[in-house]
Amino acid sequence: MARQIGPVKARIEYTGITAVTAALRAMPLERAVRAGARLGGWAMNFDRPNRPIALKNLEIAFPEMTPAARLNILRKMYRSWGRVLAEWTHLPELSRANVEQVATYEGKENWDEAERRSNGHGLFVLTGHYGNFELMQIAQSVYGYRLAIVHRALRNPLIDAAISTQRVRYGNRIIERKAGGREMMKMLRQNWMIAIALDLDVRKGVFVDFFGLPASTSDGIARLSLATGAPVMPVFMVREGDTVHHKITILPAFYPEKTRNREALVREYTQQYTTTLEQMIRAHPDHWNWIHRRWKTRLPGEARFY
Repeated sequence: MARQIGPVKARIEYTGITAVTAALRAMPLERAVRAGARLGGWAMNFDRPNRPIALKNLEIAFPEMTPAARLNILRKMYRSWGRVLAEWTHLPELSRANVEQVATYEGKENWDEAERRSNGHGLFVLTGHYGNFELMQIAQSVYGYRLAIVHRALRNPLIDAAISTQRVRYGNRIIERKAGGREMMKMLRQNWMIAIALDLDVRKGVFVDFFGLPASTSDGIARLSLATGAPVMPVFMVREGDTVHHKITILPAFYPEKTRNREALVREYTQQYTTTLEQMIRAHPDHWNWIHRRWKTRLPGEARFY
């Protein structure tokens, strides 16, 4: 769990954000999203602590690009997160009657096949902090699919509580990331779909290739998939241009095969999951959160660079 900030700072941050979200909520959705994009571009100019982290990450991922091209991706990312914030304020308006106006499926046959092969024993939804992942989770529940979301608490407890409340509004549940393995096993037996973002640095994981550089990555999904037989289905939210419409993009699932050395399979599957995430980021680099210290944990003896 991230170290929480003090109550005074938490309240100041929360008050500032709620003032912005209240203004966005008062606008029609399309107008709010345009305003959010402008706010995101403005925020980039002031977010000096995170910009060097993002530019370092972009240099790792796209060494062939010019600095100007990488800066352009970063600018688009901030605008993208501004749109996500605006859409977040309008999530309570979603219903089965209007959800198709903002989110429709692409590759739904992959989901149906994974459900069939899981035979009522649940599955894992592999995703990342990519596109409007909050809308992806909630749209799924509006469509009638129960998701249990593995949650990593934010540093500001007030903002964390607001996000958690939104996530469970339509019947989803939250699993706390720390020591959540037992709860995940239980929910799989109840045929839940468990959504996990696999794009965060972890202190104890396996090192797999991510944009050509070893990245410490959680092997929990691979281990649980092998233990339970649950498929792992990649799902990402892809925005159509600058509009308010998104595609819930579902890729073919990974089906565990217990045919070889378990530890070798854990690493192999974790690499496959990570490669899938990388491919989606390459396709839409502005959709991903570049300000995370993804390569913070280094191999033994290797110096940190953040």
